Amino acid sequence: MTDPAETVLAAGCVLWRRSPFDGGLEICLVHRPKYDDWSHPKGKLKRGEDPLAGALREVLEETGHHCTPGAALPTMRYVANGRPKQVRYWTAEAAGGAFTPGDEVDRILWLSPTAARNRLTQPRDRDLVTALLDSLHHA
Repeated sequence: MTDPAETVLAAGCVLWRRSPFDGGLEICLVHRPKYDDWSHPKGKLKRGEDPLAGALREVLEETGHHCTPGAALPTMRYVANGRPKQVRYWTAEAAGGAFTPGDEVDRILWLSPTAARNRLTQPRDRDLVTALLDSLHHA
């Protein structure tokens, strides 16, 4: 059995907003050039960092947006680079900011839920779109 201390701990958010054009729901995806993939903003936690605080920090670092956290979403567990990884997620409503391209994230997109599902690289990330919609529907 794998030692839990070896598990990489990370956190992120499914960042959303109301479209400035039609008021519809839009989800923010980030493009990471190192992996050439589209995902939700997330990252490794600093030692001793509170997971929600880490998730909000990662959203700000990767998207340039401040946000208001909402409901906890399912935790994702998978193997990355030969090590178990656990990523805790929350819903988060964008509360202003501006994206600046960087080495870690070079682009962001605001997409409808259907378009976001189709653009996400990893199938497991698509389940988080459904979880966000369920959370907002029951709020």
